[in-house]
Amino acid sequence: MSSVDTTSADVEGVAEIFRRVLESTDVAADSDFFLLGGDSLIATRVLSAVARTYGVELTFDDFALAPTPAGLARLIATAG
Repeated sequence: MSSVDTTSADVEGVAEIFRRVLESTDVAADSDFFLLGGDSLIATRVLSAVARTYGVELTFDDFALAPTPAGLARLIATAG
């Protein structure tokens, strides 16, 4: 069993990372990072924050396939 659970708190934690990196309060569980104005350079900041916060190293390809807080939380849970 994974040490990280994709509860609403985990989704909210990833959403908070998006908010901080994008400097926007308009982020929901299903918000697409790239549609919110994020790009590949800023995505590296999200990946670094995920690694620091959750101890999980995701690739940019992982991020591109799951560019929402809910999607990343699922990846974190399966990688953890």
